[in-house]
Amino acid sequence: MSGKAGPRAVGEGNTRTRLDRGRGALGPALELVHTGRAPTRAVLTAELGVTRATAGAVAAELEALGLIRVDAHPGAAAGTQGRPSHRLEIAEDGPVALAAQVHADGFRAALVGLGGRIVATAPGCETVDADPAKVLGSVVEAGAELLRETGRRCVGAGLAVPSAVAEPEGLALNPLHLAWPAGAPVREIFAERVRAAGITGPAFAANDINLAALAEHRHGAGRGSRDLLCVATGHRGVGGALVLDGRLHTGSSGLALEVGHLTVNPEGRPCHCGSRGCLDVEADPLAFLAAAGREAGPEVSQLQQANDLIRTAYATDPAVRGAVELLIDRLGLGLAGLVNILNPDRIILGGLHRTLLDADPERLRAVVADRSLWGRSGQVPVLACTLDHNSLVGAAELAWQPVLDDPLAALT
Repeated sequence: MSGKAGPRAVGEGNTRTRLDRGRGALGPALELVHTGRAPTRAVLTAELGVTRATAGAVAAELEALGLIRVDAHPGAAAGTQGRPSHRLEIAEDGPVALAAQVHADGFRAALVGLGGRIVATAPGCETVDADPAKVLGSVVEAGAELLRETGRRCVGAGLAVPSAVAEPEGLALNPLHLAWPAGAPVREIFAERVRAAGITGPAFAANDINLAALAEHRHGAGRGSRDLLCVATGHRGVGGALVLDGRLHTGSSGLALEVGHLTVNPEGRPCHCGSRGCLDVEADPLAFLAAAGREAGPEVSQLQQANDLIRTAYATDPAVRGAVELLIDRLGLGLAGLVNILNPDRIILGGLHRTLLDADPERLRAVVADRSLWGRSGQVPVLACTLDHNSLVGAAELAWQPVLDDPLAALT
């Protein structure tokens, strides 16, 4: 038998060499496509700082992994000059992450693909058991049913909860608006339920507002921001998150930015934390309904009741208008304090706070500017979150991160 290797296809060696050189660029390249920053191969080449041939090999490998699609027929956009470039898109039938969210008014499961695109959702449940194992078992089973129905490959699972999640143990330290015990090992329970359902891939858990901020930074109103502050009401209470240089700032043990317990009214309502007048109880849906003279009903969530009331009665009902102004002033005071401490380049608001901003944007921005040193020297943009179900999308980002870090290791 001859010791010579068989004939090699023309260009095969060069292509393999280019891919070997660009293998370390697979993760950065996938993140660029995932976040919409590299819509074409030409942009990918420039962003990665590699040759056109290496970028082509990297894109082809990501396509072979079933993650992206490279347009076989390049075309130039209208009004542009130069060589047309191949478009890069997320593979429509590619893998998904299982995303789960638990909040005071229920829970929901979804499948989320690259690009933050929600592929499928399960009907939400409106009751939350006091036993976290039962709740997480139910939400995982709902997600597993979605995977069976769609036949999609799953890269992992992420969970959003309305509590600070201590690291590295993954404990829900203060699920104040659930009947769960403080310190419940939610990540461990979630991971066990994911494995029991036959779902492969790692499982993660984090605070819901942290995950909303991460999703908005990558796919929504926070794109392009370097130091992004997110504040949102959720279904109960108020949460906050900070993204610095593209990464969540969670502090030494995952507990940073508990903004709900900033005092904005020293003589205000008693808070669950033991203080009084915290944002958590002065600027959430229940506080708004009370200020507007409305009783919270059982039909739909308090968040939906508050949002609906503003949208339908703000222009005609003085009590509703007064409640909006009161909560804007409380919220603005809290935001101004955060601006003084953190100096963000952008603030995004979610939940009820997004609706308050829509109702009277100038009042809220004026309060922040008037009450903060940095606001007066150069007004910080205050914008509404733009993603529906951003905490779910953020939960999926947790599961996608190992793939973004090293696609080959994660998927092969």
